[in-house]
Amino acid sequence: MARDVSDSTPISSKAELIGWIAEGEKPASAFKLGTEHEKFPFYAGDLSPVPYEGKGGRGGIRALLEGMQARLGWEPILDDGHIIGLAGPDGGGAISLEPGGQFELSGAPVASVHETAAELDAHLADLHAVAEPHGIRFLGLGHSPLWTLAQTPMMPKRRYKIMANYMPKVGTRGLDMMFRTCTVQVNLDFASEADMVAKLRVSLALQPLATALFAASPFSEGKLNGLQSMRSEIWRDTDNARAGMLPFAFDAGMSYEAYVDWALDVPMYFVKRGDIYHDVAGGSFRDLLAGRLAQLPGECATMSDWANHLSTLFPEVRLKRYIEMRGADAGPVEMLNALPAFWVGLLYDDASLAAAWDIVKGWSAEERQRLRDDVPKAGLNARIGGRPLRDIAREVVELSRAGLARRARLDGQGRDETRYLEPVIAIADAGRSLAERLAVRQQGAWGGRIEPAFTELVL
Repeated sequence: MARDVSDSTPISSKAELIGWIAEGEKPASAFKLGTEHEKFPFYAGDLSPVPYEGKGGRGGIRALLEGMQARLGWEPILDDGHIIGLAGPDGGGAISLEPGGQFELSGAPVASVHETAAELDAHLADLHAVAEPHGIRFLGLGHSPLWTLAQTPMMPKRRYKIMANYMPKVGTRGLDMMFRTCTVQVNLDFASEADMVAKLRVSLALQPLATALFAASPFSEGKLNGLQSMRSEIWRDTDNARAGMLPFAFDAGMSYEAYVDWALDVPMYFVKRGDIYHDVAGGSFRDLLAGRLAQLPGECATMSDWANHLSTLFPEVRLKRYIEMRGADAGPVEMLNALPAFWVGLLYDDASLAAAWDIVKGWSAEERQRLRDDVPKAGLNARIGGRPLRDIAREVVELSRAGLARRARLDGQGRDETRYLEPVIAIADAGRSLAERLAVRQQGAWGGRIEPAFTELVL
């Protein structure tokens, strides 16, 4: 999560909330993509997690952020005096921390997958230069493979204290989500309300497919966990009031307003005033909008309250001023680049988007939910509409490849964006995820151990 928004413009009507989202509309010629990814820092010497202040004379997360600030010249983001992130110039990306120290790059909006891949390469080169003197490396998986929850450090971000107190009240896996998962996501644009609805529906229906294709979290606490995506399984019981498959998005008349109506009643976490985070966990934005929030009587809503609230909603696909794909595990570099390629090919090409809708439009809400529930364990072996997901995967991946080819965005060597999709094409063709391949290695070449993951999956 990037820096919380600060915009004190008061708001008093639902129409203003709808308008805020609608302002994200832009012509297709101006569409961009922004890739975000998280990774687990660890000390190479003993494979232990990296606390904020470091340990045993070794620098920690704070030292990484200070080093990156010095190297990049980015603006520090402070929370109660602690550096907890960096903001790039002119909205050009950010570095932030997840609750357990997961190190996140929120990439700048760029025009092609080539640019997001170059951004990732540059970020990792800078990060390695800063981290190496501290003996810190970074792991690309969807779930922490070795550490218990108790062994995982907590970052000094006040919003995370509010969330950590609230999560156990609304689900059994919220703390695991906060402290032991990593994801990769891509944020994409829409041209109009109708375009938003089309993209939201297709991406929601196919988000479990993305989960299966990018599954990379088969380990927990030093052993196989019996799942392909533990990260996705955790989300099934984190906080179902703010997560899930958004069945209302498929109702007739789906609109910006329908999403706003849902968001108004999703319980809030906090209201930020100045540097103070007010714990309003469980409160309603609808009440804040009306000036009757019980925890802050008489306080009126601002645009920053709305933007911050939307950032604490966690459906499989999230709507803000762009659409966020949230279903994939983090993984190796090639998979971090494949995720934006997969969705850009599907959603930024009209023919591919229409063909994808033809595949999913007959699925019922019950079938979509069953698929979402089955995929964390079954992966591409799950079924929907009487068909194996692996067969659908081949069709959908081909639609994405064709869409990328038609975009014809070339790099300096004349190559189009389809090359970034190659790892996913291989997974779809074989019908076997990275998680399944890792499980085989763990039982075979790794001799039942998890530690080799910290070598083979280092970023």
